[in-house]
Amino acid sequence: MDTVLWQALAGTRGGPNRARILRALDERPRNANRLAEDLDLAYNTVRHHLDVLEQNGIVTSGDADYGTVYLPSERARNHWDTVEKVISQVE
Repeated sequence: MDTVLWQALAGTRGGPNRARILRALDERPRNANRLAEDLDLAYNTVRHHLDVLEQNGIVTSGDADYGTVYLPSERARNHWDTVEKVISQVE
C-alpha cells in the first residue's frame, strides 16, 4: 500500500490535488460536488481524482450514483502514517 500511496499522491502531476482531496475527506466525508466547491476545483477534475483514488483502494464510496459520499478506505487508514508523510512532501 505504501507504494500505491506514493504513486497516487506524489508520483504524478495530479498527485497534489489527490492529496488535497484525501485530506479533505479525512476531515469529513463528502460528495464530489461538495469537494469541488470546498477545494475550488472543477467538478470533472474532482471526479477524475476520486476515480483514481477509488481504483487504487485509497478511498471508498457509498452505492448511490448521485450524491455518492466518499471517505478514506480502511486500507488507507491502516497506512495513515504514510499518507501524512506523502502529503507533507507534496504540499
